[in-house]
Amino acid sequence: MATVRTVLGDIDPGDVGYVAFHEHVLFDIVPPGATGDRGAEILPEDRWQIDYRSNEAPANAHQTDVDVASHELQYFAEDGGQLIVDQSVAGLARDPGGLAQAAQTSGVHVVAAAGCYTAAYAPPDLVKMDIDALTAAFTAEVSDGFPGTSIRAGIIGEIGCSWPIHPFERGALVAGARAACATGAVLSVHPGRARRACAEILDIVEAEGLDPNRTVLCHMDRTYPDGDGIAQLLKRGANVEWDFFGIEQSHYWMGDTELPTDRDRIQLIRDFADKGHSDQILISQDICTKTRLRRWGGHGYGHILRNVAPLMRRMGFETKLIRRLLRDTPLRLLTLQETTI
Repeated sequence: MATVRTVLGDIDPGDVGYVAFHEHVLFDIVPPGATGDRGAEILPEDRWQIDYRSNEAPANAHQTDVDVASHELQYFAEDGGQLIVDQSVAGLARDPGGLAQAAQTSGVHVVAAAGCYTAAYAPPDLVKMDIDALTAAFTAEVSDGFPGTSIRAGIIGEIGCSWPIHPFERGALVAGARAACATGAVLSVHPGRARRACAEILDIVEAEGLDPNRTVLCHMDRTYPDGDGIAQLLKRGANVEWDFFGIEQSHYWMGDTELPTDRDRIQLIRDFADKGHSDQILISQDICTKTRLRRWGGHGYGHILRNVAPLMRRMGFETKLIRRLLRDTPLRLLTLQETTI
C-alpha cells in the first residue's frame, strides 16, 4: 500500500489534502557563534526591522515551544492545510517528540526529516562519523526511528550543503543518497549559494544510484532568482523548489541577491510548467524565523493557501496545476518507494 510516513505513523496519501512541503515547525537556525539575547522579546515597534534582517537576530532565529507550534499548525489547518513537512534536520534543534505532540494537538499530519544540516551546524558526534556510519544513521531514522524513540522520519533532508561544499557535507550528501535508495524516501537538498552548486549535487547523488526524480533541490528563489539555470536541472529529471513564498523584499540577509516577489515566482513556475515540467515543481515558504509566524505578525504556514493560490488563479493557472503544486507532486514524492535492498 502507498505510504506517507508521519510522526504519528504511516498514512495513505489518498487521505491527505494540501501540503506544505518545506517548512520548519520547531527549529533553531541561530548562526553558530552569533551574539545577542536569544530570549529577547520581539516588540511590535521592532518587528519589521527584525524581520527584514531575519535570522541576524538570535531571538528571531529559533522557535522550540511546542505550544506555539501547535497553534501555528492550527492556523494552517484553518487555511485548508492537512500535512506539513518539518525539514529541521540534526543541527537545527530537531525534536521528533515535540512534533508528535504538535501533530496530535493540531490534527495536522507532520513529517519529520532524517539527515543533517551544513557542517557549521552539524552536531559533533555526526561530524566524527564516516560515510558508512552516516548512511546507517540516516537509514535507521527512516526505518526504525530517531534515537530513543519509535518516531520515524518520512523524508531525508534538507541535507545542508555550502559552497564550496565542505568535505563533511559531501559525505552527508552521499549518505543521504544511499539512505534514500535503501528506504525509498525522497532526498531534499539545501544547495550552496552558487549557481554551480545544484549541478554538483546531482552529480554526487546520481553517482550513488539515486534517480534525480527522487531528489528535490531547494531554494530556487535565491540560487536562480531570475530562473536562468533551472531548465538544465529539470532536463536532468530533478525536482526544483521555490520555497521563499511570502518573502517579498529586496534585502536577502544571507547574500547580495535580489529575491523575486511572489508574483515573479508564479510567473517563472508558469513558464516552466508550460514547457512540460509541472510535475517537477514544488512550492513552500521555508518558515524558520518567528516574525514569519502568525503569533509575531507574520504570514504563517497557510500563506500559499490563503494568498498565493488565489493569485495563481487570477494569473490564469488552471485548477489542476494548482492542485498538482499544492498536493499531487508533494504527496508523490513523500510516498515511500518500494526497495529491493
